[in-house]
Amino acid sequence: MTYRLLIGQRSYSSWSLRGYLCFAMFDIPVILEEAVIYSPEFASQVSAFGGGSSVPAVATEDGVILRDSLSIAWHLSETFPRNGLLPQDVAARAEAQNLIAEMHSGFGALRSACPMNLRTAWIGFVPSDAVMADLLRLEARLGAALIKSGGPLLFGAPTLADAFYAPVAIRISAMVCQSVRVAAYVNAISRCQ
Repeated sequence: MTYRLLIGQRSYSSWSLRGYLCFAMFDIPVILEEAVIYSPEFASQVSAFGGGSSVPAVATEDGVILRDSLSIAWHLSETFPRNGLLPQDVAARAEAQNLIAEMHSGFGALRSACPMNLRTAWIGFVPSDAVMADLLRLEARLGAALIKSGGPLLFGAPTLADAFYAPVAIRISAMVCQSVRVAAYVNAISRCQ
């Protein structure tokens, strides 16, 4: 089965990078199409693809359109159960799904204050109290998963949880001081792309 994936610039769109990683980290064949976010053509490109108003979007061979990184992740995990997108252990799989869902809908202060731009380092960034609370929660989630699995990734081997956490982990690594464990995770996840 060959998919078509429409994304924006991976350096500037965490959602696009997540969509891309859902395929790339698990060697799932995909035809990559790119649209330039904020360009005059962006809306018409996404609409023509069938993706609604945002990226990433996926078209299956059957003509099904997946319009969100979460629906893409769940679809791929069901379609490719042998590729290890989620842990086999029931409890670990549930925890991975919890982490994915929390990244998908949480960390609002961090998202607002730390826009995605992997082409620059944010030297001198001073987080607000709300951002610091998100950072501490992020470190706690990552740290707990890494301790339990033994690393180097959240569940030992690559999973969709890593695809969802990689963009934020990489971008905050240049902004704020992190624990040694999380810094090692950033190093490990950077090699998976």
